[in-house]
Amino acid sequence: MDAVNLLGFDLTGLAAYCEELGEKKFRATQLFRWIHQKGASDFEQMSDLAKSLRDKLKGRAHITALPVISEHVSADGTIKWLFDVGAGNAVEAVFIPEDDRGTLCVSSQAGCAVGCRFCSTGHQGFSRNLTTAEITAQLWFAEHALRKRQNTTERVISNVVMMGMGEPLQNYDQLVPALKTMLDDHGYGLSRRRVTVSTSGVVPMIDRLREDCPVALAVSLHAPTDPLRDQLVPLNKKYPIAELLAACNRYLEKAPRDFITFEYCMLQEVNDAPEQARELVALLKHKVSCKINLIPFNPFPASGLVRSTNARVQAFADVLIQAGIVTTVRKTRGDDIDAACGQLAGEVQDRTRAHIRMVRAPVTVAKSA
Repeated sequence: MDAVNLLGFDLTGLAAYCEELGEKKFRATQLFRWIHQKGASDFEQMSDLAKSLRDKLKGRAHITALPVISEHVSADGTIKWLFDVGAGNAVEAVFIPEDDRGTLCVSSQAGCAVGCRFCSTGHQGFSRNLTTAEITAQLWFAEHALRKRQNTTERVISNVVMMGMGEPLQNYDQLVPALKTMLDDHGYGLSRRRVTVSTSGVVPMIDRLREDCPVALAVSLHAPTDPLRDQLVPLNKKYPIAELLAACNRYLEKAPRDFITFEYCMLQEVNDAPEQARELVALLKHKVSCKINLIPFNPFPASGLVRSTNARVQAFADVLIQAGIVTTVRKTRGDDIDAACGQLAGEVQDRTRAHIRMVRAPVTVAKSA
């Protein structure tokens, strides 16, 4: 039997595993703390574990990070790691340092099958879902590598956003145990408000997350109408805007924050006209408690799209703000190392023929003044 990577267990799963070994449940808590709080990967380091348990674990389990293929550091301090997940696939994770927080952007899939027009990951196609161990390993490696560099025992990563490669809610069963490890006080002890799952709108899984592990939710909206969103976010054809907003309102009943964040990528003369801002106000105001995050598009050749000018972004934002909707314009970080929003591509052995499937006609939209 292959040895099991203990990074794949949340605390409940690790307790069940310890019971299989004939150990008491409290041993799982000790083991969990060594792994996640102290970053231990050698069972001999775990001094308060019985030698008999350490010997059992040596033959049956391991704690193994993903191999690092490359690391790039941006001029603004952003760090991007490329991790090898086997069979020619690699995924990216990004650490964004700020004065009051340290945010890690984590991947959930090797590639992405949603195929949003403005996202470099989607143009790479899709290979497979990551395992819980592969999701958790990104945080485990980053947290403890950063602690060593900063010569500290204090937590460095205060926020995790599932906004890396992939659609997290299409890998639900592997995602949730990783989220629970992030939240567990014996693990990373992150607040539910500081762990965010970003989704393109997988409505049934939004409802499941609400019941199983309601963390902060960000929804990739990007358009105020179904015809336009159908072109930008193909999943909209299955779960149109009205169904998505209804799911968001249901989610708010158990969400750790009293609003949903809507992500809106600003595309020149596609979705950035003042009239479209007014349509967005009509869509959202008094209908769902939210804030809107306007994201400057990060161009890549295959998209056929152009970043909105600063003037158009500001004019769009002004309409939303004047209507009383909390609106921010995301500051682009790490774009000099292709670590900004929508730029994560990694290496994907595509099983979906994305290079053919995503060669499309230009987005069609009436261009408002």
